Amino acid sequence: MTQPLIGVLGGMGPLATVDFLHKLIVALPARRDQEHVPTVVWNVPQIPDRQRALAGTGESPLPAMLAGIARLNAAGATRIVIPCNTAHLWFDALAAASSVPVIHIADATLAALARATSAVAPVGLIATRGALRAEIYQQRFVAGGIPFHTHTDEELDEFFTPGCYAIKNYELERGGKLLEHAGRLLVERGARRLVLACTEVPIGLTHIDSELLPISIDSTQALAEVCVAYWRQVSPQP
Repeated sequence: MTQPLIGVLGGMGPLATVDFLHKLIVALPARRDQEHVPTVVWNVPQIPDRQRALAGTGESPLPAMLAGIARLNAAGATRIVIPCNTAHLWFDALAAASSVPVIHIADATLAALARATSAVAPVGLIATRGALRAEIYQQRFVAGGIPFHTHTDEELDEFFTPGCYAIKNYELERGGKLLEHAGRLLVERGARRLVLACTEVPIGLTHIDSELLPISIDSTQALAEVCVAYWRQVSPQP
């Protein structure tokens, strides 16, 4: 039997990749090193910026992401994850190029939302402009009968986007406060849960110990939990 191995297509951004790996370790209460989920990581930040590519001001990240997928397949990955929500706009091409299944972060996040919420209630979606326009999450919300709120273009420009890039620049305090304000706007509109559909967001909110964390569904955490479930299924621990 092939040794289970999680391949991580990272670098988007590198801090979000490290955050995913940390959550993957914490999600499994292992008693010794050998019980943890094995991973092979392609954490290459030189993948072109996804948001700028979608805005028409930068080159496509797809060739670099495909190169990463090829490296992970060659390394023996049996499942691949991508701890970047916006990168999933190219999911179909990446999945088609992979010889092993690629786990979709939005599917993992919706499953976590279902586990955390006993009744259908409005959710607030915190995501990049590209992810919002592609309706990666909104289509799933509609299919599940889940009402939702999103940011306006002005709110994205004033709070979310600068907050996201502040995290990438390691300005965690500033980024956390901007992203927290963006989340509060959705709560004020009636959101009962926040879906953190950008992997920089939980980093910022955690850094400032945001009061929004208890009502948030972290897409990075959700992805880690799916990986742990897969590991337990194919390699049961004593």
